[in-house]
Amino acid sequence: MTGGDENTQAAALMSVLALEEREPDLYVGKTPDTTMQRIFGGQVAGQALMAAALTLPEGRTVHSLHSYFLRPGDPNEEIRYAVERMRDGRTFSTRRVVAWQRRGDKDAAIFALTADASAGEAAYAEHALPMPDVPAPESLPTFLELLASRGEEARAAMSIGMAVEQRMLEHPFHRPPKTYPDTKSWAWMRVAGRLPDDQAVHAAALTFASDLSLLGAGTARMGGGWGRTAGSSLDHAVWFHQSLRADEWFLYETDSPVASHGRALCFGQIWAADGTHIATVTQQGLIRSL
Repeated sequence: MTGGDENTQAAALMSVLALEEREPDLYVGKTPDTTMQRIFGGQVAGQALMAAALTLPEGRTVHSLHSYFLRPGDPNEEIRYAVERMRDGRTFSTRRVVAWQRRGDKDAAIFALTADASAGEAAYAEHALPMPDVPAPESLPTFLELLASRGEEARAAMSIGMAVEQRMLEHPFHRPPKTYPDTKSWAWMRVAGRLPDDQAVHAAALTFASDLSLLGAGTARMGGGWGRTAGSSLDHAVWFHQSLRADEWFLYETDSPVASHGRALCFGQIWAADGTHIATVTQQGLIRSL
């Protein structure tokens, strides 16, 4: 990619994460122009995390978030993020964020998030999962190269992921069925461009990206890839283990230990390019056949 393209894509994501403070502890987020009928879940989760971070005491960063998608977001209505300051203790701070939109003449909650933050402390126990040995991102085809031949079928995926550069180890539309224990999938990601040196921004950007492909792990054992199922996120959780830069390559490993009753539980592990284990993600989602 050229530098100009990278800067434009990074700016596009920052326009999503840069919230307007309408009044104390109430923020408004923008939705990019889209032809989709619902807002991408990663956008709402990233914006809600930014709203929580904007109210934290100096020196404290979010180390975990737990959230629920309550209703589909309407891309034609503004989203208001109301922050509740639940705790500011000596070590930890906790925030609850509810995202609201107008539905006719009423307000409706579309998303709820609880985030915990701290300043960190010296480690007593310290260990992490090693990064899998996979091909480097530079050796893999770009997202555009993979999807160029799919036309209208790939339009939604390309629109949602425009601010995140992706290098997949498998073609998303042509995935062979996987059998246990070899059910994992991998993709390299990064925000295309350069983000500010603010851990809150990078955590929100990683949260945005973490919703791009996780639910696909729920159908990995069936194979086939995109275009055969309809899915939506029900809940989403992220644990941040180390400081990170979402504008540098990170490896996203996804897997699903169980699926039943139309729902799939999916796990994600994220490593920086140097092998540092930076985050763990979980999501339960609804999966239906098209």
